Amino acid sequence: MLKCRAVWRKLAPLARSASTQCRHNVKTALNNGRRQAFVPATHMSTGPAGGGGSENTLYVVLVGAACLGGGAYAYMTVRGDSKRYEERISELASRSAKEAPESQPPVAPEPEEAAPTSEESAPVAELSGETESASAEEPVTEVPAEPAAPVVEEELPAPSELEATHSEPPPAPLESAEEPVTETPPEAAEQAAPVLAEAEPVAEVPPEAVEEAPPVVEEEAPTEPAVTSLPESAPAPEPVSAPLTLPSHAPYLLIGGGTASFAAARSIRARDPGAKVLIVTDEPNLPYMRPPLSKELWFSDDPSVTETLRFKQWNGKERSIYFQPSSFYVKPEELTSAENGGVAVLTGKKVIQMDVRGNKVKLDDDTEISYDKCLIGTGGVPRNLQVIEKAGDEVMNRTTLFRKIEDFKSLDNVSRNVKSITIIGGGFLGSELACALGRRSSETGLEVIQMFPEKGNMGKVLPEYLSNWTTEKVKKEGVRIVPEALVKSVAFKEDKLEILLKDGRQVKTDHIVAAVGLEPNVDLAKSAGLEVDSDFGGYRVNAELQARSNIWVAGDAACFYDIRLGRRRVEHHDHAVVSGRLAGENMTGANKPYWHQSMFWSDLGPDVGYEAIGIVDSSLPTVGVFAKATSKDTPKAATEQSGTGIRSESETEATAVTPVASSTPAPVMEHKDEYGKGVIFYLRDKVVVGIILWNVFNRMPIARKIIKDGEEHADLNEVAKLFNIHED
Repeated sequence: MLKCRAVWRKLAPLARSASTQCRHNVKTALNNGRRQAFVPATHMSTGPAGGGGSENTLYVVLVGAACLGGGAYAYMTVRGDSKRYEERISELASRSAKEAPESQPPVAPEPEEAAPTSEESAPVAELSGETESASAEEPVTEVPAEPAAPVVEEELPAPSELEATHSEPPPAPLESAEEPVTETPPEAAEQAAPVLAEAEPVAEVPPEAVEEAPPVVEEEAPTEPAVTSLPESAPAPEPVSAPLTLPSHAPYLLIGGGTASFAAARSIRARDPGAKVLIVTDEPNLPYMRPPLSKELWFSDDPSVTETLRFKQWNGKERSIYFQPSSFYVKPEELTSAENGGVAVLTGKKVIQMDVRGNKVKLDDDTEISYDKCLIGTGGVPRNLQVIEKAGDEVMNRTTLFRKIEDFKSLDNVSRNVKSITIIGGGFLGSELACALGRRSSETGLEVIQMFPEKGNMGKVLPEYLSNWTTEKVKKEGVRIVPEALVKSVAFKEDKLEILLKDGRQVKTDHIVAAVGLEPNVDLAKSAGLEVDSDFGGYRVNAELQARSNIWVAGDAACFYDIRLGRRRVEHHDHAVVSGRLAGENMTGANKPYWHQSMFWSDLGPDVGYEAIGIVDSSLPTVGVFAKATSKDTPKAATEQSGTGIRSESETEATAVTPVASSTPAPVMEHKDEYGKGVIFYLRDKVVVGIILWNVFNRMPIARKIIKDGEEHADLNEVAKLFNIHED
C-alpha cells in the first residue's frame, strides 16, 4: 500500500495535467465542430463550409479514448486503495483502547504547492486562545472550489481512529489530491488539536512537520509532560518554565530601588492612576528605608530580626523596614499588560548604559528597555579610606562599609562573634552605630571604639560645645572615644587589625566599620552625557530636578539648585522623600521648583535626638537657645505622639504658616553643661540658613518657614519663642 501511495504521489500531478489538457482539447474540438456546422457558407470568403471535419473527428475519438482509459485507471486505483485503507482501519480498530492514546496523531503531508493545512492551524489557534469560530474559518478559506471535495470528507475516519494510527489518509480524486487534509471537518480538527500536546514520538514525524510541531508542544508541556514517548526506565522530564519576559518599554523608568525612586513612583501614581512604572535596582530587595539599619533594628529584642527586618519603634509599635509588601507591586513581566497600570520592581539588575537620544537603557545582561520618562535615583556608595584599600585582602575582609541590608546582617553577625569593633567616623552614621553597638557591649562584653579626626562627635555639624556634650553622651553608652585621630596605616598582625594613627597612637581591634561618608553614584554620567558637579558631586540638575528634557535625578545623586540656599547636594532620608516626590510630580507635568526644605534627624538612643534643616555646618556662626527638658522631650515621646518612628513621614508642607510666639521669657543657656532641649540657628550673612531642633520635635514646619522667608533677625531669642521650647 505504501508503494502504491508513493507511485500515486508521483503520477498524480501528471494525471491532473493530462486530465486538464484533455478536457481543454475536447471542449475546443467540440466548439470548433459546432461553429463549422452552423456557420452559413455565405459568410466564408473562400473554401467549402465545415472544412476539416474528418481530421477533427479522428482527434475527438483519440482524446475520448485516452480520457476513458485514464478515468478507468484512476477509478480502479482509487477503489483499490480505498478498499485496502478500510481493511487497515478495521484491523486497527480491533486493537485494545489502551494503545490508542499512546499512538502518534496523524501529521498532514505538505505537498510542494500546498498551503498550511487545517490540521496544523487548528492546534495553534486552540493553544493561543482563539475562539472556535476563528478556528473553523481556517479550513473553509483553504478548501478549493472543486466538485470532488465532499467525497474526501465522507471517507475520513473518526478522530479516535486518527489518533490510533500513524498512517496517512488515502489520496483523494484527481482534482483534490493537492490538499488531502484541507477538507477535514472543523470539529475533527478541534478534537485532534490536544493530541499534539500529549504525545511526542519524534522518530515518526515527517521533517516538514517537525519544524512547526515544537512550538506547539512546548506551550502545553508544563501542564501535560509527554511521558509516553520516553523509555520506561527514563525519569519523567521536569516542566520547563518559560524564561522571564521583561518589558521592552516602560512609560516611567526609575533607575535605583531606594527611597527616592519609591517616593517618585508613589507620586506618579497619585497624579496618573493608570501609570505603568518600572523600578530597576541592582539590590535583591524591594524598596526599603535605610535609617532603621543604624537605629531601631539594633535595639530589637527579637533574635530573628535579621531575617524578619521588623522592629519596634520608640513608641512600641512594630513595623517592617520595607515600604510595601510584595503584593503591592506588579510582576515585571505583567506590567505591560496590566490594565490599571502599577509599579513593578526588577531586582538584581543594573543599568550600565543610557542612550539619551534613543530614550533607552541597557542592563548588565544586555537587555534594552526604552522609556518615555526616566528618573535616576542611584543614591551613593560608601567611601572607604585609601589606607584600608591598600592594606590587602586580610584587612578588607575584616572591614564593613555600612549601607545596605546585607551590611546590617553582616555586622550583626560580626558583633556576636568578635571581641572588639572599631568605628572610624564621627558623623551621623558613625555615632549612631557607636551608640547601638555600645548598648550591646554591656550584655556581651564587646569592646566598641569610635575614632574621628574632629574633637568630638558630630564635630562637622554641631557647634563645639554641643559636640563635646554629645561625646560624653556616647561615652556613657559604653563606647571608647578616640578623638583627633588621623589614620596613617592599617595592618593585619597576629590575628588582629593594628590601626596606626599619625600621632603615633595605636589601636588593636578585630573588625573595622568605615563610616566616612558617601560617594554619589554617577556611573551613568559618561554614557548619558550628563553633567557632574565638580564641587558637590552628583548629577547637576535645575531647580525642577531635571537633567534633560525627559530625565530627572533625585536623592543622594542629585546636585540641585535650591531657590533659597543655592546649589546643594543632600544625603538624608527626608531629602530622598521630598526630592523623589517632587521629581515624580514633575515627570507628570507639574513643573514645580525645589522649595520644600527637607529635614534630617539622628537619635543617640531613645533619650537624645535632634532634627535639622537647611545648611548645618559647624564652620558657620551659630546661636543656641536652650531650655530645661521634660520627660516629653525625647525621641521616644515624640514617636508616641506622631505615631511613627520615621519622623519625616509625619511632616507636612501645609503646616508651614506663621506661628504664634510664646509669651514666656526666653533665657539663653549657651555654653552650659546641660542641654536638655533647644534650638540652634546657623547664620550666613546674618540670615538663618540652617536650624537644629535639639530634643524639640514636631516643630519642623516652623523652621522651614523661617528659612524660606530668608529674613534678617535682630534677636534670635524672640525667634526661638516660636518653637515654644520654654513651655512644660
